[in-house]
Amino acid sequence: MSSVEMPALGSTEPHFRAAQGLQCIAPLVRSVDETPEPINTTVRGNIPSWIRGSLLRNGPGKFEFGNQTYNHWFDGMALLHQFKIEGGQVSYKSRFLRSDSYEANSEHDRIVVSEFGTIAMPDPCKTLFQRFLSLFEMPKPTDNASGNLVKYRGDYYVCTESNFMHRVDPEKLESIGKVDWSKFIAVNGATAHPHYDPDGTAYNMGNSYGSTGAYYNIIRVPAEKAGPAETLEGAKVLCSIPPVERSRPSYYHSFAMSQNYVVLVEQSIKLDLLMILTSKLHGKAINEGVYWDPTVDTIFHVVDKHTGKASSVKYHTKPLATFHQINAFEEDGFLVMDLCSSDDGIAINNFLIQNLRKSGEALDQVYNELSIVFPRRFVFPLNVDDDTPSNENLNTRPSSLATAVKVAKDKVFCNYEDLHGNDLHEYGGLEFPQINYAKYNTRPYRYFYGCGFRHLVGDSLLKMDLQGKQLKVWQQPGLYPSEPVFIPSPDATEEDDGVILSVVITPTQENSSFLLVLDAKTFEELGRAEVPVNIPYGLHGVFNGNT
Repeated sequence: MSSVEMPALGSTEPHFRAAQGLQCIAPLVRSVDETPEPINTTVRGNIPSWIRGSLLRNGPGKFEFGNQTYNHWFDGMALLHQFKIEGGQVSYKSRFLRSDSYEANSEHDRIVVSEFGTIAMPDPCKTLFQRFLSLFEMPKPTDNASGNLVKYRGDYYVCTESNFMHRVDPEKLESIGKVDWSKFIAVNGATAHPHYDPDGTAYNMGNSYGSTGAYYNIIRVPAEKAGPAETLEGAKVLCSIPPVERSRPSYYHSFAMSQNYVVLVEQSIKLDLLMILTSKLHGKAINEGVYWDPTVDTIFHVVDKHTGKASSVKYHTKPLATFHQINAFEEDGFLVMDLCSSDDGIAINNFLIQNLRKSGEALDQVYNELSIVFPRRFVFPLNVDDDTPSNENLNTRPSSLATAVKVAKDKVFCNYEDLHGNDLHEYGGLEFPQINYAKYNTRPYRYFYGCGFRHLVGDSLLKMDLQGKQLKVWQQPGLYPSEPVFIPSPDATEEDDGVILSVVITPTQENSSFLLVLDAKTFEELGRAEVPVNIPYGLHGVFNGNT
């Protein structure tokens, strides 16, 4: 058997799901009212008094205007949440982001700005000829920044994957101003998952499109501000990499970063740029131009953060899909990269509102079409040259079962190591990975946290110990926790000294959401703060405080 054909080590069980009788989760993806003024919560148990600050979260919270409904979960209008914690007590408030898209839709009481999975229809008040001509207009980019909350130069921004972000006041949950990436550097957007050096320097990735096709761009935003204006002034494109096929680049949601390198994953989820650019003419949304191509390898591009030079060596693996990376670090001449990935990439187009609101056998069928997302480790040898032997495993690290085999000049084929035992199958794999970022990002580490997905959304919280691949689980029937956020304790001496925060919601009771606090070491519940309003299932967030 050649190295290219070697199966991924440890992958002996089915990677597809088998569900029967899933609980209907339609209430988790319905529109809710905002709560612009702080309200008190009811605390059960004990929330450590040393936690001081706010858990800020972002995600879709309004799914219709007038009689028109969005098609895709990601399309919903951004709703910002604040759980303010002080002295063991918690208050809650939320506000819709007053983006231009939100304001325009509200003014017309219909969807007038297209989103990822929804195309805005022509104004019915226009003449037939005017509506026909509008089909040839370029779609107006949305500024509905519903993906994440991130920091640049000490300021908070809400963002998605378009070229628009909003700088926000984390206390008022209000936009201070819209920011366009393309006004500062030649990119058409950036991911919602930047990485940070300890000094606050931020790195991100964004595509650019020109007459010759697409480029992947590595972006650096300096920590210091260039002047009194709080903008992205000084942002720089470190490196531009052409896709294997310029008109069909890969979709990426995030990337990996070690101390000295940035790693771009050119995965097997592709963008049909022609279809996307002409989508309005064909009456189709952008998501229909995103597709899974199982005939092409996944390629890892390694870029030196300091020089901006991309390695001539490309690391290949079998087709896979990934949305979130866990961590990456350098050790003994190797770059170790941990990520969550699945063996196909159809998931992005399965999170339609109509799918999430199904019940019974129809809901089971949607779930069973998704492959399971697993945590996996790749090991890339950094010193590959003409003298490096071919057709043998270059990974000499005894602690790792991953393989890396030179198969041609400047080409290394890699197989991953599973970062889990068979017990993870019981919890539907792992997504939304988080670590003790401040202390262990870009460094060897032991623990990571995430959500288990025995449903279309997270229904358990998981802690993985890489020493022995041991799993700890928090789970209660009918409860759906969000992405876990790790907060280190003030006197932390070990990697998992601290707490996990997660917002938990349920489809079976009204006004029964709560903020959950777990001991990160034992994974036992310390307390919860019950919120007397409905909260939809969200995406990502950040803790602002304890400094």
